[in-house]
Amino acid sequence: MDHQTIVRIHNLQKKYGKKEVLKGINLEISSGQIIGYIGPNGAGKSTTVKILCGLITDFGGEIEIFGQELRNHILEIKKQVGYIPENAVLYESLTAMEFMEFIGEMRGLDREQTRSKAEALMAIFEMKSNINQRISTFSKGMRQKVLICSGLLHNPDLIFMDEPLSGLDANSVIMVKEMLIHLAREGKTIFYSSHLMDVVEKISDRIILIDQGMVIADGSFAELNKLSNDANLEKMFTRLTGNTNHEEKAEAFINAFEK
Repeated sequence: MDHQTIVRIHNLQKKYGKKEVLKGINLEISSGQIIGYIGPNGAGKSTTVKILCGLITDFGGEIEIFGQELRNHILEIKKQVGYIPENAVLYESLTAMEFMEFIGEMRGLDREQTRSKAEALMAIFEMKSNINQRISTFSKGMRQKVLICSGLLHNPDLIFMDEPLSGLDANSVIMVKEMLIHLAREGKTIFYSSHLMDVVEKISDRIILIDQGMVIADGSFAELNKLSNDANLEKMFTRLTGNTNHEEKAEAFINAFEK
């Protein structure tokens, strides 16, 4: 399969007031890749994802997606993009099917096409029997499954996922991991932001680590491992971000209860 450059990011910068969140990100991302985008809290992960999805439009630098400049072609680009956040507003008075129909209509899908795809996707998550129940009755994990299904409903070529496994049970996590690998084989590009190091390590073709708004590591786990010789991604993460005293912090936390 030929891999084409899907995303080009040049000198991406973002400030909130005087605080610099992104300090000049430069990346090229190819089709058929699963990108693991990781970093500490406040590193700029979610900000990057929201900019690439067109949710934040005030930024410095240049972004091209599918060969089009993001600022000038934002609506055309959004049609080919899926976004699955950790938390999103779900219209709780709607049933899962009604919500899917609403998303499908916004995406330009006809009603029958939407219903067919929604039923198939919900069945994968063993939620077909819940499809006509109101979202207000759903658990956190069930709501996250609805978000995942709605984000994939229009068969996007580029999928942004920001902590997508939040609230999912173990079987669903395994299923989502396998699904992402399958989508990448079909040429889909997945930009996956998460704190779950073991998942990122297992599924990512390429891992990008950012800290304080800058890229500090970029490559496959095998490539990065050759440079660092860390046993796993978690150890690499803690070393590169300078947070290596977790054991001492945990001990201090426990000791605080004993005083």
